[in-house]
Amino acid sequence: MPNHLPSLNAIRVFEVAARHLSLVRAAEELHVTHGAVSRQIKQLEEKLGVELFERRNRAIFLTRAGLSLQGTCTDIMRQLEAGLRQLKQADDQPLVVSCEPTIAMRWLIPRLGQFRQLHPELEIHLFAAGGHVDLRHGHIDLALRRNDFAWDAHYHVAQVAHELIAPVCIPNLLKQGKLQLNQQCLLHTASRPDAWPQWQKFSGQAVRGKSRATYEHFYLSLQAACAGLGVAMASAYMVEDEIRNGLLLAPHAFMADGTDYVLLSALPFEEDPRRLAFLEWLQQEFEVTAQAVTGGK
Repeated sequence: MPNHLPSLNAIRVFEVAARHLSLVRAAEELHVTHGAVSRQIKQLEEKLGVELFERRNRAIFLTRAGLSLQGTCTDIMRQLEAGLRQLKQADDQPLVVSCEPTIAMRWLIPRLGQFRQLHPELEIHLFAAGGHVDLRHGHIDLALRRNDFAWDAHYHVAQVAHELIAPVCIPNLLKQGKLQLNQQCLLHTASRPDAWPQWQKFSGQAVRGKSRATYEHFYLSLQAACAGLGVAMASAYMVEDEIRNGLLLAPHAFMADGTDYVLLSALPFEEDPRRLAFLEWLQQEFEVTAQAVTGGK
């Protein structure tokens, strides 16, 4: 490294301290002493000839120069991390995928065998999880999510499919071929409390229901619907088998609720053939499911 540049170690120490705004927490992350962090910061400031931190009331704050250097360091660390990931990637490395629990259990897992037949060289490690995901430090390559939350602005995002929802129930709840929702128990889920309100908004129907029951997870409300306990709001992708075999009916047509399923990645999909293959397969399979459930409408 040219003599006029500070050491990479000093830059790394600064980046961690700037991120935490704490020398103590920086020392904990780097597994060094508080004094070692303080010395590295002081040497870096002397090397650059500027103050990077302002120290007030036993707390530290970034100066204007510190803020500028932090932005540069963040970009460099991000590029370095991406480069190292690419070096470590190989065809025999598993693709680690995080997926929302209900879609994982009711849609993705039953189809993984098809993916393996198409790509026998690719191994998928699946984790069931929803909401926020750390793709930079959590050792996860891809995350399949519904776009109902905010994610890191630096993630690469690919649309997989529009969400399609409709009320579903067992055939016995229909009277003369019609479903009277106001005479039924409406099954709600704590993990998707907006499901019924969203359907009412897009369908134009105001529904109160005779009673209601709330379940912790989406798949529990669907299981309750299969048991005849009421009417659940379902995603088309989660009830394909039940609709096909007649266990559940969707008296009202499935419709888009304004959200999408997306695939999140810390790296561009086109830079990793594994990610691109999984994305294209997902898009195709979601489309096949939507066609099957909606009859191509």
